[in-house]
This record gives sequence, C-alpha cells and structure tokens, in this order.
Amino acid sequence: MLRTAISLTTLVVLALTLSPAPAAKTFTAQGGGARGGAGPLQPNSLCARTERIIFSCLSKRPGSSAAKIVSLCGSRDLSKDRGYLQYRYGLPGKVELEYPGSRTGTQQVFRYTHYLRYRVDLTEINFEVDGYQYQIFDDYNGEGKRELSSAGVNVTAPGKAEAVSFVCRSKSKADFSLLDDVLEREQ
Repeated sequence: MLRTAISLTTLVVLALTLSPAPAAKTFTAQGGGARGGAGPLQPNSLCARTERIIFSCLSKRPGSSAAKIVSLCGSRDLSKDRGYLQYRYGLPGKVELEYPGSRTGTQQVFRYTHYLRYRVDLTEINFEVDGYQYQIFDDYNGEGKRELSSAGVNVTAPGKAEAVSFVCRSKSKADFSLLDDVLEREQ
C-alpha cells in the first residue's frame, strides 16, 4: 500500500487553484492584460498599465523553485468610496486568483495595518477568501545588528494555526500612501 504525504503548502496551493471562493475569480488573461481588455501589464506585476501598483513582487513558496507574481492593484481613481482594489496571484496570461471578482465596494473587504517608528516599518493588508486568511506584508526592521526586510503574502488555511509564506524573491514594488485614507485600519 502506497501512502502519500501532502503538505499544508500543497493543500493551500491546490485549494487556491482548484476551488476558488465564489467571490474570487479565476481566469486566464487575454491580450496580455490583467483582465480581458485591460491592456498591457506593468513590468513584474499583474497590474495593468492603467492601474496603480499598491504592492507587487515575484514570490515563491518554501521548498519550491516555481515563482509566481503577487500583486495588489488599484484603480487610478482609488479613494474611500470610488475605484477598486484587487489582489491577483499567478503569472501574466495565467492569473490563478483575482479577489474580489467584482470591482465594486472592494475597499470594504481589505483591512490595513501600518506601524512606523525610527528604523521600523511594518505594513499588513489582510483579507479573507472562502475561509483562507491572506496577509500581504512588507516589513523593515533596522534595529538589530543587521537590517531585516521581508515582503510577500502569508496564507492560513481554515482551522490551521500556521500560515504558508510566499516570500518575495527580490525587492517588492510598493506604494501604500493612499491606504490610510482608503481602507479600514485594524487595531
């Protein structure tokens, strides 16, 4: 009898690619855009040139050589009551998860935390898809002997205490400057 061990990482990736939440949308982009008709993408991102990049990086999960892009894209007119935010995961031409699937009222599904003091800058954007908790993070800590920077997305499966981290392979592109005025702050 052959037994196969499946890791939490494998389960999360399978759940993300095989059974997205009803509010999420999976698709294959057409015409090189993030969405059919959206136009060409910005470099190293799943955000269209007509959108603003809130966060984007090439990530990989532990123990894997495969890399995917994690992007949080916003419309150019993004404000508290106008425009949209969307999380996208995958590759150009093959976006595996876009959340939310609709571009209306998106500001209500994301929560934002930012902590800043001398030599420390911690940013989190949280949301939930079908019981899976997502946490986009971009952290800098310069207080120790070595400066530490990390960015990516943590995904926690329903009923699990430990998250799977998809860490950025290189410096992320991030502009969180609008989020204080757009998203609800977590305490």
